[in-house]
Amino acid sequence: MGRIGVFFLLGLLASSQAYDYKDALQKSLLFYQAQRSGKLSGMDSSLYWRGDSALNDKGQNGEDLTGGYYDAGDHVKFGFPMAFAMTTLAWGILDWGDGYTSAGVMDEARNCIRWGMDYLIKAHISDNELYVQVGDGTADHNYWGRPEDMTMDRPSYKITTSAPGSDVAAETAAAFAAASLVFKGVDDNYANTLLSHAKALFNFADNYRGVYSDSVSAAASFYGSNGYADELPWGAVWLYRATASESYLNRAIELYNEGGLQYRSGYGWDEKSSGATVMIARFTSDQTYKTTVQSYCDNLMNNQQRTPKGLIFLGEWGSLRNMAGAMFICMMASDRGINPTAYRSMVKEQMGYALGDTGFSYVCGIDSNYPRSPHHRSSSCPDAPATCDWNTFNGAQANAHVLNGALVGGPGANDDYVDTRQDAQKNEVALDYNAPFQGLLAALIKYNL
Repeated sequence: MGRIGVFFLLGLLASSQAYDYKDALQKSLLFYQAQRSGKLSGMDSSLYWRGDSALNDKGQNGEDLTGGYYDAGDHVKFGFPMAFAMTTLAWGILDWGDGYTSAGVMDEARNCIRWGMDYLIKAHISDNELYVQVGDGTADHNYWGRPEDMTMDRPSYKITTSAPGSDVAAETAAAFAAASLVFKGVDDNYANTLLSHAKALFNFADNYRGVYSDSVSAAASFYGSNGYADELPWGAVWLYRATASESYLNRAIELYNEGGLQYRSGYGWDEKSSGATVMIARFTSDQTYKTTVQSYCDNLMNNQQRTPKGLIFLGEWGSLRNMAGAMFICMMASDRGINPTAYRSMVKEQMGYALGDTGFSYVCGIDSNYPRSPHHRSSSCPDAPATCDWNTFNGAQANAHVLNGALVGGPGANDDYVDTRQDAQKNEVALDYNAPFQGLLAALIKYNL
């Protein structure tokens, strides 16, 4: 039996394992609640261990920058991956909303988006100014404890016309545009506010070119950008979807060609090329875009390296995050009529790996054998006022609280994985990890897979 046949058979075998996708979707939304910063409201009772935090987050001129989401196992608010997460979550809600509705969590999903967008509205202080980070990564990473107990300075960093960041500005424009559609017909005033921010930020991104991590050196060691050639068409095509203005679609295509995105692939916080491809394919009759995304997904299905147990392996750091981003694009491609049966089977197989087909679920709180010690400060801490510090980090005990719904980074190339806080590469969690994973859960529910 050939390579394709072997993995197809594995997929069939895996399909016998049934998962409660609705429960996983509900818990993924709880993970985002656990990441909330600021004055908390509307929290699930299971998250009693989280409280108000970072209430003094301010801009350089005293602007209110409270709220939003902590990035990962730490307490920095990094605007680039946060905006990517909001765009991706909104995209999943828009295209696979039936899954959210079926799971009874559409209101929670909208609240998840609103929490992030309310912060991004604050961060966009003028047409050509956007705060893109709150907190110093080094100082933050030298602290192990509750966000509620932080005392270190939390400086803020912004992009401007003299210190531009086309990548983060365009991604944030995409988030505003996508979110505006989530609230269209639900809260039209809010939707219009979001769309206004989207238009201004895209103009800023397109007219003042620069890589944000060149302008904001504090971000470079944590979320350094590979450039803005992918984010510019990505932002433009989202504005087309939100406005139906042909000028945005034409600009998206121009920028796509300018950036050579037809020769690039991938989907994650720093790579939007496959996202832009499948989005433009949705709105144009030009078959080139469908062919490009089909080539990407066919290669993933047939040629990409896999672990011995079948995970499509796209890199050591956050292997499951990488898989989820790729599968998100292929599920979107299936919605465009591109190999729907094969791609959806591949997605289900890969999601099965994450959820427990190997005998271990890489999603906290899912199944009975799951990560108990994710690299995540607040969930590791015992209830206050008990001490939480580096001794907590170094201890052999499980985290004090289950971080329900969180997808950990995932195994190495040989399915190697140890459930320990000390391994951030394999056991950290993050906003951008759960975003495509959550959307795929909604798709699996929608299509009854």
